[in-house]
Amino acid sequence: MKCLEESRIDPMKSPILVPMSYPDITEEERQAVRAVLETPNLSMGPQIDAFEASIAEYVGAKHAIAVNSGTAGLHLCVRAAGIEQNDLVITTPFSFVASTNVLLFEKAIPVFVDVDPATGNLRPELVEQAILDLEKGGEAARRWLPRKGAETPGKVKAILAVDVFGQPADYDALRNIAEKYHLKLIEDSCESLGAEYKGVKTGLFGDYGVFAFYPNKQITTGEGGMIVTNDDKAANYMRALRSQGRAPGDTWLQHTYLGYNYRLDDMSAALGRVQMSRIEELLRNRQQVADWYAERIAEIRGVEVPGLVPDTTRISWFVYVVRFDTSLNRDAIAAQLNDSGIPVRPYFLPIHLQPYLVNQFGFKPGDYPVTENLGNRGLALPFSGRMTEIQVDLVCRKLQDILRQ
Repeated sequence: MKCLEESRIDPMKSPILVPMSYPDITEEERQAVRAVLETPNLSMGPQIDAFEASIAEYVGAKHAIAVNSGTAGLHLCVRAAGIEQNDLVITTPFSFVASTNVLLFEKAIPVFVDVDPATGNLRPELVEQAILDLEKGGEAARRWLPRKGAETPGKVKAILAVDVFGQPADYDALRNIAEKYHLKLIEDSCESLGAEYKGVKTGLFGDYGVFAFYPNKQITTGEGGMIVTNDDKAANYMRALRSQGRAPGDTWLQHTYLGYNYRLDDMSAALGRVQMSRIEELLRNRQQVADWYAERIAEIRGVEVPGLVPDTTRISWFVYVVRFDTSLNRDAIAAQLNDSGIPVRPYFLPIHLQPYLVNQFGFKPGDYPVTENLGNRGLALPFSGRMTEIQVDLVCRKLQDILRQ
């Protein structure tokens, strides 16, 4: 392992030696936000259009629709897909809870299938088996349905896939399944802006995709999200829903649909527009930090670095999650790292074992063993494009010191 050089971090000034994450903001972004504050257009102004255009051009989308969070974007996709009460949606238990919550908002029933142990993404063969069994009904269907809360299940309506930690799901297989069974495919790309599957950027493999811009993401608007789609009708509908259900031609006090206030403000959009002008720089910086980690962690026994599959021609690093050998106590290691000023956190906690989902659907430990294994072994280390090599050294040396004990 490379020697730790003279550190610019003074541990006497702060108990946190390395931030968990840190947004990469320059003076150009600050000036763009200040410029908006000098205008009357703090909402629904020209910066929204400019930010949407930058995302649409980057991923090759016909439509980009700015919203105030990735969750809001996913919810609008669920509405656009026509998902309603008791409809079944095949999705993953290994994700942030928002990908399931947006189904529950519409009283749909999430049908979880377990994930690939290497990537944490949906396994297409299990997705198709679940669809076939649910169509058969009876005992075959009960294998996939929750123990309770699904007494009157409807038909399978959609697949909601997640690009876990910035690595794309297997979209050729998932899209073929969706087309074969006439299902909508929603792409949760909230963690994968800039990632590529077989040379194509994420976002448009499904009927609609969503990016998110929380401060730990590849670009940030503070809070915010962006829907991308090539579907004209769905785009118009989702634009209406994000602004209180106002359809084209409606006045300010007319509302064709039941909608929401999911709009993004112009200050955030201005920040996002400048961030997008730097997107390749931001992605390169994150790749460099990931490379530093991979080099050092390869020398630490019992710790596994994130793995990429051949179809991932470019990963877009969102977080850096290592996995510990089952012989090691992940939680004890995490506690020691946190106590020493290195913030870390488990990633992800399985969705099906969240208390409200256990209460509603009766899920139990053991229902999705791969998801639970990944959740029990994974630990997110401090990560951002602003980390220095010295900081990565510090994290890895502290981790190795703890393991040697």
